[in-house]
Amino acid sequence: MPAPRDIAFIGLGAMGLPMARRLVEKQFRVCGFDLNPAALAAHEKNGGVAAASAREAAQGAGALVLMVVNAAQARAALVESGGLDALAPGAVVILMATCAPGDAVAIGQMAEAAGKAFLDCPVSGGVVGAEAGTLTLMASGPDAVLDQARPVLEPMGDKLYHVGQKAGDGAMVKTINQLLCGVHIAVIAEAFAMAEKAGLDTGMLLKILGQSAASSWMLNNRGPRMVQAEPDVTSAVDIFVKDLSLVLDAGRAGKVALPLAAQAHQMFLAASGAGHGRADDSQVIRAYRALNGTMQE
Repeated sequence: MPAPRDIAFIGLGAMGLPMARRLVEKQFRVCGFDLNPAALAAHEKNGGVAAASAREAAQGAGALVLMVVNAAQARAALVESGGLDALAPGAVVILMATCAPGDAVAIGQMAEAAGKAFLDCPVSGGVVGAEAGTLTLMASGPDAVLDQARPVLEPMGDKLYHVGQKAGDGAMVKTINQLLCGVHIAVIAEAFAMAEKAGLDTGMLLKILGQSAASSWMLNNRGPRMVQAEPDVTSAVDIFVKDLSLVLDAGRAGKVALPLAAQAHQMFLAASGAGHGRADDSQVIRAYRALNGTMQE
């Protein structure tokens, strides 16, 4: 199967837009669709082609990238909008959204039943990684399908792992990644909330912890934002409400006890319920401040 040059890209959000831009820079024709008119305009400004629907974006394309919010949006783009039927024969559908493993399997079966190849390939690395083309890609599917999709994947990430031969394996790896990310952020917030209650200088604490045995990538990335009143949003609280829900669903399906993930989910849910769902995910600390009576004005 020749490498696709015409690509449909569904989901031009904070990560999807720069991912699509990197494909344009590699001389792919990228026809994008998003419900947000501003995102479509930005995609055109980047050199892409804007479509009025997922079906229009997919018309005759050799690959369709789904960088949407969830499995429901992926199904809507493929079936309700007719994107799947509009693709070229033998085209590859690349699911890059964070979905439950079972949903990835079901979407893969749907694509294959329509005569299309399917690759389950979630990503990690956030907006920074999407902008720089340094995302981590967790691909699962047959070797031949990965080879077909590889030219599309390589401009978007510099760490491509083939984690399994079947759909759902990539989603499971991403689920485990999100478990660790969510718990890390929550426990950093818990530690900083304890420091605030004790009246410590959290800026100094961050410097110390960032160079101690307690250091982690997440501490050094999210910690500085926790000491800011209104940090820029790179990933929202509500993203982890969703992603940790997927983690817990996967745990129930596999009969795996996930007590720390459950506790972290409750703290993100509390922050969202208090009106901070669109704030940067570091602001889960606001839920701890509310519990401890140290909420800042």
